[in-house]
Amino acid sequence: MLHLRLEPRQTQKLVITPQLRQAIKLLQFSAIELQSYIENEIRENPLLSAGGDEAAPDAGHEMGVNGNGEADVPAFDARDSNAIEINQDYEPQSPGDTLYESDAPSFSYDAGGGEWSAPSGPAPVGEEYDPLATATAGVSLAGHLNGQAQLAFADPLDKFVASYLIDLVDAGGYIRTPMGEVAEALSIEIEEVERILGVLQTFDPPGICATGLAECLGLQLKEKDRCDPFMERLLENLDLIASCDFQRLRKLCGVDQDELREMIAELRALNPKPGAGFEVAEVETLVPDVIVKRSPDGAWKAELNPNAAPSLAVDRAYFANLKSRCRSGADRSYLSDRLASANWLVKSLEQRLSTILKVATAVVEEQSAFFDRGVRHLKPLNLRQIATKIGMHESTVSRVTSNKAIATPRGIFEMKYFFTSAIASAGASSEAHSSEAVRDRIKELILHEQTDGILSDDRIVTLLKAEGIDIARRTVAKYREALRIPSSAARRRQKRAAYAA
Repeated sequence: MLHLRLEPRQTQKLVITPQLRQAIKLLQFSAIELQSYIENEIRENPLLSAGGDEAAPDAGHEMGVNGNGEADVPAFDARDSNAIEINQDYEPQSPGDTLYESDAPSFSYDAGGGEWSAPSGPAPVGEEYDPLATATAGVSLAGHLNGQAQLAFADPLDKFVASYLIDLVDAGGYIRTPMGEVAEALSIEIEEVERILGVLQTFDPPGICATGLAECLGLQLKEKDRCDPFMERLLENLDLIASCDFQRLRKLCGVDQDELREMIAELRALNPKPGAGFEVAEVETLVPDVIVKRSPDGAWKAELNPNAAPSLAVDRAYFANLKSRCRSGADRSYLSDRLASANWLVKSLEQRLSTILKVATAVVEEQSAFFDRGVRHLKPLNLRQIATKIGMHESTVSRVTSNKAIATPRGIFEMKYFFTSAIASAGASSEAHSSEAVRDRIKELILHEQTDGILSDDRIVTLLKAEGIDIARRTVAKYREALRIPSSAARRRQKRAAYAA
């Protein structure tokens, strides 16, 4: 029979505490993400301050007292760094005494005479000067077109339809939606939509609001007064240019080889994406976490990048000040929690930097041949090898190498770049080859191939096996596609087209 009863049982299990979860999160942050996270923590925790002049104390350490019975106060409080007194009564005696001088003249208005006048000397820049105040923001493609539409159309209905069509323009400057669907959505005649579209296609930049590549190029040729019947027939057969069928193109266009070459060169000078110049992409700077340098003894050494290692300190003077003002237990409990959280965060940051440096040092030792002789000497490496070497878990190494970058004399690389799979060697006694090194060798072979000697994937396999690399044809095709290199047949057509041009 089954009976229900309560009995104590002792077991062991791994519990992920909030502090451990925070340490794991810090470990896999990139340098920019970490900086943003720390700025947010400083705003939320009043005991944290940016600045590493003072060594972070151990967790749970209370405010000390000096020999005079007074609290130990740091010589410089980071929160007072902006409290700089400015002498408002200071008057420069000469132009050289000004704090800043500008070559641009400043203007003043005479209320009595109603005229603008420019002073002869340079004006000092005040403390409220903002260098970004005069910076202009980039104009979007839609804003650029809408500004022209306000001047080109007088009827409110035409302006509305034009605004609707402008909203359909993609990043390249094309309208992919059929005009029949637009006319149905707006409940107007398609002829009216096409009339307004024709006006939009005269806007700047040339070729904008086209419905296809041929129309886009045709609009730009019309702007240059170069859209003759021969060029129109060429635009109708753009697919033949892509397939390099120039003999058929000459027959369809009715021109000889030299004329066809000049027409194709004129097409290549046009802009196939007239709207791409208005794209505003957010550029995120890659900050390397580790810098690799050569030490005086000739060996490669990994160092932490000081710009990627944020400095954080616990403001114990502020903690002592607040603690003396606490009147309730809730206030004292909150302050103790903030102190424990700040100490743990500082300790986690130190542990993060130590772990990153340990992993980076092991990677640099394993891939020293890469720093000496290049990518061709990159060794096969996996996370388990590094984890075994430094005595850490494989998942920890994976978190360290994610979103991290290493600055080397050969460029900046992601830390994951140095972990590559192995390609077996053709000889039994030879070492395995790195897949990245093999990929670079394939790229070099294709780069130096001749027009009459295009290398097929099978031919590349034969050449690599002669160099001691045992690789399959499908692997060569996979690496070639990853490098965005077309097939041998496509490369042959491209080289013939380039030779004919």
